Amino acid sequence: MLFVTAKKGFRICPEPLGPLPSRRVVPGSCYNMPMPRIVKCAKLGRELPGLDEPPFDTELGQKIYENVSAEAWKMWAEHSKMLLNEYRLQPWKPEAQQFLVEQMQQYFFGAGAQLPKEFVPPPK
Repeated sequence: MLFVTAKKGFRICPEPLGPLPSRRVVPGSCYNMPMPRIVKCAKLGRELPGLDEPPFDTELGQKIYENVSAEAWKMWAEHSKMLLNEYRLQPWKPEAQQFLVEQMQQYFFGAGAQLPKEFVPPPK
């Protein structure tokens, strides 16, 4: 019989489960779910769940992992699609990759990435 102990990185179910000896870990229960890693998001300015792993094996990837939330990363994914389309970038070319890296740094850690002059947001 396994007894539940509060370990770092694991959450405890909010519902009462009775006296301690009856608390068994059941496969698939909330006791087996790791808690999300919380970061102070540089983009959104709040403490939010972070990424599961660094997005790149570079210094910038590590900085994003430590300072950007999963929510902000999803926002960047949408923004980067817009950049690819509006600038007609070919992501396999080094120039396009460098442009996206610069825009990513501005988006997360600078004044924010600028929209193309010709960009017209889609109607809602």
